Amino acid sequence: MGEKLAAVARTPARTPSSTAKKSGQAPSTGKQQSILGFFSRAATPKPSGAPSSSLPSRATPSIKTETSPQCLKETTSKSNFKLPKNSNATPVPSSDAIGPLSSQENRDANAAKQVVDAKTLAIMGSSPSRKVKKVVSYAESSGDEEDEDVFAALKSRRNRQRRPRSTIPEDDEDDYEAEGNVIEEEEDDDMADFVVSEDSDAPSKSKKRKRPASRPTAPRKRSNISSPTPASETEADMDVDKMLEDIPSTSTAQKWKYDPENVRPSEPGSAAAPPKKKKSPATTQKVKAHTKEPEVRHSWLANPVDGNKNPPGHPDFDPNTIYVPNYAFNNFSAFEKQYWEIKKNLWNTVVFFKKGKFYELYENDATIGHQLFDLKLTDRVNMRMVGVPESSLDLWVNQFVAKGYKVARVDQMESALGKEMRERDAKAKKADKIIRRELACILTGGTLVDGSMLQDDMATYCAAIKESVIDDKPAFGIAFVDAATGQFFISEFQDDVDLTKFETFVAQTAPRELLLEKSHISTKALRILKNNTSPTTIWNYMKPGTEFWDADLARRELECGGYFTAGEGEDGAWPATLSEAKDRDLLMSALGALTQYLRVLKLDQNLLSQGSFERYSPIHKNGTLILDGQSLINLEVFANTVNGNTEGTLFSLLNRCITPFGKRLFRQWVCHPLCNIQKINERFDAVDMLNTSRVLRDQFSVQMAKMPDLERLISRIHAGVCKPQDFVKVLEGFEQIEEMVATLDQLDKVDGLVKRLLSSMPDLRDPLGYWKTALDRDQARQGKGFIPERGIEEDFDSSQDEIDRIKGELDALLEKKKAAVHCKTLKFTDMGKEIYQVEAPKAIKVPSNWRQMSATASVKRYYFKELEDLVRELQEAEETHSQIVKEVASRFFKRLDADYEVWLQAIRIISQLDCLVSLAKASSALGEPSCRPVFVDDERSVLKFEDLRHPCMVNTVSDFIPNDIKLGGDEAKINLLTGANAAGKSTILRMSCIAVIMAQIGCYVPAVSATMTPVDRIMSRLGANDNIFAAQSTFFVELSETKKILSEATPRSLVILDELGRGTSSYDGVAVAQAVLHHVASHIGCIGFFATHYHSLATEFENHPEIRARRMQIHVDDENRQITFLYKLEDGVAEGSFGMHCAAMCGISGSVIERAEVAAKEWEHTSRLKESLERAKTGCYIPLGVLSDVASLLRDVKGEDGRDEVEERGVEVLLRAIEAL
Repeated sequence: MGEKLAAVARTPARTPSSTAKKSGQAPSTGKQQSILGFFSRAATPKPSGAPSSSLPSRATPSIKTETSPQCLKETTSKSNFKLPKNSNATPVPSSDAIGPLSSQENRDANAAKQVVDAKTLAIMGSSPSRKVKKVVSYAESSGDEEDEDVFAALKSRRNRQRRPRSTIPEDDEDDYEAEGNVIEEEEDDDMADFVVSEDSDAPSKSKKRKRPASRPTAPRKRSNISSPTPASETEADMDVDKMLEDIPSTSTAQKWKYDPENVRPSEPGSAAAPPKKKKSPATTQKVKAHTKEPEVRHSWLANPVDGNKNPPGHPDFDPNTIYVPNYAFNNFSAFEKQYWEIKKNLWNTVVFFKKGKFYELYENDATIGHQLFDLKLTDRVNMRMVGVPESSLDLWVNQFVAKGYKVARVDQMESALGKEMRERDAKAKKADKIIRRELACILTGGTLVDGSMLQDDMATYCAAIKESVIDDKPAFGIAFVDAATGQFFISEFQDDVDLTKFETFVAQTAPRELLLEKSHISTKALRILKNNTSPTTIWNYMKPGTEFWDADLARRELECGGYFTAGEGEDGAWPATLSEAKDRDLLMSALGALTQYLRVLKLDQNLLSQGSFERYSPIHKNGTLILDGQSLINLEVFANTVNGNTEGTLFSLLNRCITPFGKRLFRQWVCHPLCNIQKINERFDAVDMLNTSRVLRDQFSVQMAKMPDLERLISRIHAGVCKPQDFVKVLEGFEQIEEMVATLDQLDKVDGLVKRLLSSMPDLRDPLGYWKTALDRDQARQGKGFIPERGIEEDFDSSQDEIDRIKGELDALLEKKKAAVHCKTLKFTDMGKEIYQVEAPKAIKVPSNWRQMSATASVKRYYFKELEDLVRELQEAEETHSQIVKEVASRFFKRLDADYEVWLQAIRIISQLDCLVSLAKASSALGEPSCRPVFVDDERSVLKFEDLRHPCMVNTVSDFIPNDIKLGGDEAKINLLTGANAAGKSTILRMSCIAVIMAQIGCYVPAVSATMTPVDRIMSRLGANDNIFAAQSTFFVELSETKKILSEATPRSLVILDELGRGTSSYDGVAVAQAVLHHVASHIGCIGFFATHYHSLATEFENHPEIRARRMQIHVDDENRQITFLYKLEDGVAEGSFGMHCAAMCGISGSVIERAEVAAKEWEHTSRLKESLERAKTGCYIPLGVLSDVASLLRDVKGEDGRDEVEERGVEVLLRAIEAL
């Protein structure tokens, strides 16, 4: 053990790296224990007989020993600071080995006129790419740990030397103020030669590498403790002097002399050393940024105001900006200024700042990342910081976006080498001494463009809404975009007082992000948006004029923005659809707001320049079945009412599309089913053909199974942002389409709609011909960039030839040096950023001008002047080549985008084929019985289903009871449906509507047979819902929906009214229900169901020719108050609602039910009303509806629209009703 201690003592400690502090950095007093703390503590006094010194030669750094390699010996040259005169003083130990400086650092040092000791140069060789070394500062230990074993400390020091150390990435070239605790990474192989083996006690046979003794010596002017900038030299000297004051006057070697009689440390002299003065933490420790909130460190963050100095709550307050005072900017470092110049305009946005190979969040953004996702909180340049690797950026952006945050990405516009080349070519100003960074894009939940960030294949919309009043009616201008595909939709319409069209728009599109004009949106519109959008929807209130442009400003900006160009620099015509809508002010204002917002997000040029605009109408008056917003919600077409997801919905039942763009088109098909019998039958013919000839269907499914989202990818190519792998996927996708179309054309029995679609497919051979030999697809698939084939891009070929020439010279140089040193095993080795190091066995003697860069136990690696120049030339050539590769990629994007219309046409045809295949699959999956509906064009509407089952329950409920539906034709148009609670009335209503939608989309229905006339509109009033946020009661909501039905329904409409009038008293409820039923059956003439618990209505309309009483069959056990539901629809009127039986089945106390029955018999109004009607029938009873119509005819009453209140249809029904009396 003594020998081992002696070996340790004989190894001189080098000058501490902790003294080489950058300007402005306070000494760190972290918790890490340093060896200095053990060596500088007061020692126990020795007996008086002990010698005053022991082994003084071992403490002298200048004496050479056989076992100490040259690289570990301390210099005896003059330093720029003086040590205390005591010759036994030992330099402060350090746990960090001195690494070689980079060539850039040497050049910086030369510029600062710093001359380094020649012996220091022996281990600090130049390198073309190694970066500035960040030094580590270790504080003195506190007295709390003085009992710790010194050998444990020494062992931990060795472990730290072996441990891989974190590196600063190559691109991390900003000139920062002092940064502590960052250690340069060195490989274990390099450190193996500097660390004494713990298993060996033999000090003389160390495996430490030796430096050649004959080295040129430069004049020594400074210590090897050098600061990065000359400005910090004085502070560094002061820090060193302070540290040296605490160094004991005796050598540590003497202090730890081994004495078998006394194992405690010995101390020269008869008196104990004076106790060390503890420094105040206030003077030695710099407060770390992450330990205090940003608001504490910056007063202007404690009470933030916007860029115009408006406080929160001010009418003009802008939450997107923050005011940063001038005095704060004056105190910022260059990097802080760069950050806050961007962040001050993105205050409510999480900003990811590119820093080397990482993206980092600072200050308040760092706090958000730490609190939400537990990201490690640390410091960077006086700011709190969290960071994520570049490779996982998409993952973390998705996490923040999912939480509802906007995310900005700030990228580096140059590499470290590019920055150096820029500064060399043009004298850079001081402000340009950091890497240039720019805002690349802002990502929000409604404007995501990268397919990897999108949650599913369905469209995600960002919508701008402009509201106004025209002729005392609400009017809307709407513009919305699917940013992933670049598809814009524009619309302007006048609405009714209930905003039916607006509500339908919201239900159909479900916008993910909203742009609203501040203080210019009505309360009713806001309530519709809040009630029909998800909680994650992003709301943006924009200032009128400046952010939400008016129509004139929007036209000017679109005209002057260069979005629609015919060629290079030429202004082109607006897209036809947009040009037609140019004079619509509300529409243009909404489009202006959307354009301005996309401009802020840096997406406007990429999306608008595609010119993909389409007119949108929430309710198509001609050619389609109208499904308003309320019906889409009530019938659970896209979302169920239980939890809002797609489980059990019609869309999830029918959507069996394979391609992503097919799924998006199919949603539009479901929103707008067909009304034209010819078009409906064409779809059914295609479905029959696909199900009959399974070869075509299966062939299409197999070919399209791995089809990428071409619609989104060509939009990315148009924007000039596409990965090489995705670019190849696009080419292969269109080649696959070309091959599939050729295959399907050769099949027999392909006719009708499918044949027309295939024949309209554009010829893809010419556009694809160029790409068969244009680029190296294997390289692109591997993500190695766009590598054109030889002869395609001349500048690329020239640049590649230059790189090949330099590499050839490097190979020739290696062969030359092999001969010079007589070593055939000489080779090039890359060590991280240090490329083309010459690796030679240790035994080989190399020229003296070779500088050693690194070593292992068996080899050493070198640089020399000629090699260094070639490596530098190669790096610059590769940097230039990387810029050319980007230019080549841009040319490829433009070349492919030139055929954008061809690609888009092919995508649309494939998506239609995909929808037809989806309908064929959904039809065949219904099982038996299922049928193709027969459409008739009779004057009188008809809807007949035999043994109809609920389509969405076919595969989930095995014992579903089918029912016959008969409306119109030879039967009455309205079924008055009565029955017990929970007997299945609502299921009959929904089932009939869903079957109609399926039939008019072109899908089979789950019935034995189906005959129908096309329905132009489905209108529903289902369930009991209030609207608290709209201050609307249950009865108010019922009447609002009923009013729409009375004003919009036609004889071709399908209307379902469920329990109208139950939200008020029995008197009012019965009156409203009776009046509405009479109007629907007598005057509108539509088909539908009227479900009710008011059984008196059945008596009132018993003889009405257009009303048929139907009921749900049940079996009643009065004794036990039990009901057996048979779920079968039959003629007749239910005996009652059996509410007491349902109460008993729910477990309510029998005594309570008995009292309720007594009260019901005595006071229930509708029961007594039914009895009075029965008594009235014994005489001559005329229904009130008949009396009302006769009175209107006699008085010649006009309606609100000026027409007769009782029209020809009403008169015909009235005559039949009178005849029935």
